[in-house]
Amino acid sequence: MKRHAFSAAAFSGALLGAAMFSSPVMAQEEFITIGTGGQTGVYYVVGQSVCRLVNRLEDANIKCNAPSTGGSVANINGIKSGELDMGVVQSDVQYQAYNGTGNFEDEPYEELRAVFRVHGEPLTLLARADAGIETLDDLEGKRVNIGNPGSGQRNTMEVVMEAKGWTEDTFSLASQLDAAEQAAALADNNVDAMVYVVGHPNGSIQEATTTVDARLIPLNGEAIDGIVEEHPYYSKSVIPGGLYKGNPDDVDTFGVAATFVSDADTSEEVVYQTVKAIFDNFDRFKRLHPAFENLDPQEMVTSGLSAPLHEGAARYYREQGWIE
Repeated sequence: MKRHAFSAAAFSGALLGAAMFSSPVMAQEEFITIGTGGQTGVYYVVGQSVCRLVNRLEDANIKCNAPSTGGSVANINGIKSGELDMGVVQSDVQYQAYNGTGNFEDEPYEELRAVFRVHGEPLTLLARADAGIETLDDLEGKRVNIGNPGSGQRNTMEVVMEAKGWTEDTFSLASQLDAAEQAAALADNNVDAMVYVVGHPNGSIQEATTTVDARLIPLNGEAIDGIVEEHPYYSKSVIPGGLYKGNPDDVDTFGVAATFVSDADTSEEVVYQTVKAIFDNFDRFKRLHPAFENLDPQEMVTSGLSAPLHEGAARYYREQGWIE
């Protein structure tokens, strides 16, 4: 927990002021930091939106900051190290961290706590129209941005690569640009394709499709079916047609959900006030991004969560009758 405590002199002064003027000593403010993702992604919007509502609280004395980070895996590591208080992570990364698999092999993070689920996030494959890519298999021998280490897209792309029996050598170039860089790389013809695990509509995909002729590529077939069947945190998904220039048709894919997580040691009251700020102002929250439009509170607190609920969140949900 990041806190700014009064110095001894300041505290003494506050007590003196209270005695002189018969006014209460102000409660100490809590400073919390939420890990997000690239500034063009929805994770960044989630964090900023949560902080906007938390910072509107009049009596909670909580100040919230949500900087851009490296994404899901980086956020888990930041929470574990104490650099972050909460963070946005993919549902598969939450599962892997809590159970000690994937990027967290043999190192289960048993103190990880779920807070709520947010929007669905399909794995999105976007390719230049002139690259000759129409299916997943067409990525072989191409220049593909597989995502920066620590990001959700890199994590999910590695699952796809393993299912296909691919390595980085499968591609003529396996670049590791972060989310904020890849749209420009596609437009500048530095890569043929990019992958992004993200809610839609998304600013980075919009940027890419308006600056270069680019197509969303379906992700289906036997390998994808096997991934969905094997892993409970994945599900089939559809990116609606018409969201992006040059892409009028629905595109089949699969994906995860964005989830909001914390640590068991994070203050119960801080987590309680955070979820209260969101769900007491839920209509306002849903208006902050199109990806939030169809969110349902009860689904957000009961599905897509692998770690136990944080006690502060569970307290609020019990008050609402959403859980027992």
